[in-house]
This record gives sequence, structure tokens and C-alpha cells, in this order.
Amino acid sequence: MPFDMVEAMTLIAREKNIEFEVVVETLEASLLAAAKKKYANTDNISFRFDRKSNELFMIITKKVVDKVEDLDAEIGLDFAKRIDDAAELGDELEIYLDYEAEFGRNAISSAKQILIQKIREVEHERIYDEYIDKVNTLVSGVVQQIDKGNVIINLGRGEGVLMIKEQIPREKFRQGDRIRAYIQDVQLTPRGPQITLSRVNNEFIKALFAMEVPEIFEKVIEIKAIAREPGERSKIAVYSSDDRIDPVGACVGIKGVRVQAIVRELNNERIDIVPYTGSPEVFVTRSLAPATVVHIDTFDLEKKMTVVVEDEKLSLAIGRNGQNARLASKLTGWKVNILSETQYNENKRREAEMLMPVSQVEGIGTKIRDRLIDADISSVQRLAQASVESLTKIEGVGHATAEKLIERATKMVVQLEAEYQERHTEEEEARKGEAEVKLSEADVFEDSPDYVSEVDDVMEAEAPDLEDLEEDDDTSVQATDDVETEE
Repeated sequence: MPFDMVEAMTLIAREKNIEFEVVVETLEASLLAAAKKKYANTDNISFRFDRKSNELFMIITKKVVDKVEDLDAEIGLDFAKRIDDAAELGDELEIYLDYEAEFGRNAISSAKQILIQKIREVEHERIYDEYIDKVNTLVSGVVQQIDKGNVIINLGRGEGVLMIKEQIPREKFRQGDRIRAYIQDVQLTPRGPQITLSRVNNEFIKALFAMEVPEIFEKVIEIKAIAREPGERSKIAVYSSDDRIDPVGACVGIKGVRVQAIVRELNNERIDIVPYTGSPEVFVTRSLAPATVVHIDTFDLEKKMTVVVEDEKLSLAIGRNGQNARLASKLTGWKVNILSETQYNENKRREAEMLMPVSQVEGIGTKIRDRLIDADISSVQRLAQASVESLTKIEGVGHATAEKLIERATKMVVQLEAEYQERHTEEEEARKGEAEVKLSEADVFEDSPDYVSEVDDVMEAEAPDLEDLEEDDDTSVQATDDVETEE
């Protein structure tokens, strides 16, 4: 093998980060493919690499025979003697082949293309093996290209793709920018390994905190839950088993230096850090901060909560476009319904007026009633709000029974609400009628002659004498003149 070929193979191995032996094996496979175009059977062709001379030998083994029947596998004794004087009948003779002379330029060119293809495949496999182990980790790279909104990032040995849907909204990149991303998936495709990156995955923000907060990296502080709307706002629940460590303070850092570094990385996304607790009510209360919670009604079966806040804090608790309430629900895993005190009291008053025992639902016997009450479903209204899944957890209630009970309860609630609305409409109309009657009576009373006479008598009795009024005016003027004189 020429020295320049060995040098080229060494250079390929270094550039592609492939072992030299792998390059040699790849070259052997490409030469064998070229040999198959000339020989019908290549089972007797082998290779040997001499490290001392840095040469790769291609060897074809033929059996020495008296009469040759298979030119590819046999050789006559006379020809064998020319190669090796010691050759005898029945020996296995190794014959060294000259690549170019044996196969020709076209075959060698084909072998070269195969070599390039094989090395590319080996390189792809190596990159895949390297990055498949980095899935669910944070990587840093340089923006190499932007194609139809998708960002191609140079990660060193591989290229990652940050698709539009995995980018933070309103985030802009330019060629040459250095960015961090989360490896979400790696797949080996015919065009090479496909490394899918993300900046909206919840694990991305968790990885950023692990990088900025040593206590999280060392697992002294644990991130229990994350609720996120990328580019807008995130809520993170943190917990520490060590009572001496404040998990929120550690994540925020001195003067907020730790969390601000993450906020800048996330394109100024707002981050709320909430201390985690095993109590659902307390956890929901903390997740709705800064709004103050006045009261909470918990429905364990449906994992729902009705949260009551002060009237003036309702908009703060719900947040812009319901964002605060939505994130709090995602963070805690509970469905949260937020009401003001006024709304809550009105609902309670209305429920009290329409409240009907669950036993009134058709098909509910004593045993089912007692079990429903034990499950905190004591009214028709609560039964109508229950889910089929929650009811089937109750002993003796199957899927079909649960559906029937909810359907019947819902019909009763609709009927009760219609009756309630009709009753209150009638009461409202009655109140309006009474007000109109009183108003008409007052108008008639004012227009009567007796009423006018009485008013005139009262006005005459209370009116002061005109002459006395004029004297008082003179006295008033005199007193004013005296004051001005003294001044």
C-alpha cells in the first residue's frame, strides 16, 4: 500500500474521530465489493494489514491442482511453482493481488465511493452513539443556519435541529449566536443522526436551574413540579428535605442573581418559585400568590377546589387571560375554580335554596345513599357535578349505574334551576309592581286639591314677615359697614 494512502486513512480517522482499525475494515469492505464484480466467488479472498510496513495486502487463496476446473478457486501446479517453488499438489496457495492492476480504474473508483459511503455511515453511527446518551441533557451550540424558521445548531461533532414549535415565542436568532437547548430525542436516519432540540420543554428549565443552583445539582433541593407557558410565565415548586435550607431563597439567589440568569436565558420569561408542600390546600394557596385566599372547598374525588379570594383580589388571582389560575392548576394537579367572596356567598345562598338530598334521585337506595354521603356526595347538585370515574370508585356503583345516576341528577338540577329562575323572576316582577303602585299613589296624592291647600297653609305659617326681613337686612349691612370702618 502506498504511503500516501496510509497517511490519508490516518487523516480520515483523526478528522472523523474513528479508530484507524475501523477505517482499515471499511477499506477492506470496499475492495471486496470491487472484487465481487470480477470474481463469482469471493469467499477465498482475505486481507492482511502489516503494521510494520503500513501496507494492506489483498490475498486470494487457491488450491493447487493438477487440472484446473475453477479458475477463481484453483491454480495449476506449474503456475503455483512460479509463485512458490515449494508448492505441491493439494496445497493452499496465497496469492497477493495488485488492486489497480487486478480490478482496473473503474473498480478502484467504485471502491473509493464505497469507502467514502462506509466511513460516512460509521461516522453517523458514532455520532448517534455519542448523542443518544445525552438525551434529556442540556447542550450548548452555535447557530449555523436558519431554514424556514427551523434553527440548525452546530453542537461540535453533530448538528441539532430546533424546530419552530420548540422555540420560545417571539425569540429571534442570528447566525453565530450561541444558545443552550435541551436534547429531546435522537434518531438515526438515512441522512444521518437527527438530534431534536427544545427550549420549551419543562425539562429545559429544570436543567437550567440545575446549572445555576448547586443545591439542585447536588439534589439537596428538588424541583417537584413545573407549570409553564413558554415566553410568558412559569411556576416552579421546590422542596428541600433539609429544614436548614430555604429552597425558594436558594433558587432566587442573593439579590435574585440566580433566577435572573435563567430569566435572561428564557427571553425574560417571568418565573414564580413556590415552596412545595404535601397539603393540597396549602399548595394551591401558595401557587396562587400574590393573591390572598380566604376560603377553600375541596372535592377529593374529582380533584377539584373552589378557591375564594377577596373581591378586589379576584383579577389578581385569575391573572391576565386566566394565566395565573391556569398555571396554578397545572402545577398542583388540581382543577381550580376561583371565586370572589361576593360570588361565593351568592352561590351558597342559591345552593341552599335549591339544595335537595341525594336520596331524592330515582334508583338510589339506602345503601347507595349512605355510601354516597360517605364520599361527600350528599346532594343532587354534588352528584350532578361528579364524574363517572369518581363514582365507580364507590363500592357497589358500576360504570352503567354511575352514568344513569349522573344523568338523572343533572336533569333534576336543570329542573330545579328553571324553577328557581322562574320563582325569582315572579318575585322580581311582583316587587316592581308594588313599587309602581306606590309611585302612582304618590302622584295622585300630590295632585289632589287638599294636598295643595295643606302645603300652602304650611308655607304661609312658616314664612317670615316681609318687614322684619327687611329690618334684618339693614342691620346686617350696618354691621358690615362697622367692621369695614374699624379696619
